[in-house]
Amino acid sequence: MEANHILLVEDDKEIREGIEIYLRSQGYEVFQAADGVEGLKVLQREEIHLAIVDVMMPRMDGITMTVKLREAYDFPVIILSAKSEEVDKIMGLNIGADDYVSKPFTPMELLARVNSQLRRYKKYMDMLEEKEQKEKSNVYSIGGLELNEDTVEVTVDEKPVKLTPIEFKILALLIKNPGRVFSAEEIYERVWNERAINTDTIMVHVRKIREKIEINPKEPKYLKVVWGVGYKIEKQA
Repeated sequence: MEANHILLVEDDKEIREGIEIYLRSQGYEVFQAADGVEGLKVLQREEIHLAIVDVMMPRMDGITMTVKLREAYDFPVIILSAKSEEVDKIMGLNIGADDYVSKPFTPMELLARVNSQLRRYKKYMDMLEEKEQKEKSNVYSIGGLELNEDTVEVTVDEKPVKLTPIEFKILALLIKNPGRVFSAEEIYERVWNERAINTDTIMVHVRKIREKIEINPKEPKYLKVVWGVGYKIEKQA
């Protein structure tokens, strides 16, 4: 399992190196910076999973740095501040920091906060990924043809195509089973949910779908007829 990358931004070299030694002993990879300017440069070249940022620093303080990094990153930020800097703690949380630790602090306390924030962040990222996968699971595409069941939209080469509800249902059935040939009877029964009596209507709907999704309906790229058997969406168009 790859180690989490932690950015440590602190102008006091002794504190910085002490924290780094402790974090490394717990399996974290640490990147140091002496102020906000250096910290932002590290972000440009390294993948960071959490930042520990001191408030009082020369050139660029921790509050300013946090504001700037929040424009592009959403990983957890822990603010370090002296007990006398209560206003800075509140400000830090208001502008996007996730937690704060007051100086002086014990390595165990800081580690507990780091572990907690990384657990929360991983849970958040897993939820986002799960949501993204769920959304993707209702989108079907073959070549430049894409059908989205959630939004009931069809596009060809990213251009919207207007289908009637029945046309959409027929196309959805076929695109969800690429390469499989469906008889007119099976399409009718699946789409209308009743026994097929007259399947001539399927031929008419297929012709209309082709006119809308194919560049040349006479030489279809997507929706093919298998003579004497039925219809299919070509597996790889």
